[in-house]
Amino acid sequence: MRAVLQRVSAASVEVAGQIVGQIGPGLLILLGVGHSDTADDARFLADKTAGLRIFADGDGKFNRSLLDTGGGALVVSQFTLFADARKGRRPSFTAAAPPVQAEHLVAAYCAALRARGVSVETGVFGAMMQVALVNEGPVTIILDSETLRAPSRP
Repeated sequence: MRAVLQRVSAASVEVAGQIVGQIGPGLLILLGVGHSDTADDARFLADKTAGLRIFADGDGKFNRSLLDTGGGALVVSQFTLFADARKGRRPSFTAAAPPVQAEHLVAAYCAALRARGVSVETGVFGAMMQVALVNEGPVTIILDSETLRAPSRP
């Protein structure tokens, strides 16, 4: 499971001209699901997301998490995070999970964030969406459940 976290002062997602999700300060989360991802990956990544200290404290240091700030999360599913552009000029998306699996795991990720006390808004799974954001910082962090679980290199 891959997540691109963007610290925002505001973000929204629109489908067919209607805003379907919006937040004030918090995180815009673009979330991709791979074939081998499980509900455990969703919970693990949600825990990491909620507790990641990427918000400034009074001294301007990254010491506060989404939980500490009370910020919201706008989660937008994005299978293109599993694009493979190694060959040719058109990316392959075969590493992305099939829609039924992906939709289930995106919902599990959102539920795990909510269980930790995060206010969560979402896009519409599988829809063509327009995402607007005001990136704060900018701060953009990429999380990958497979990489996060791998042993650290010395």
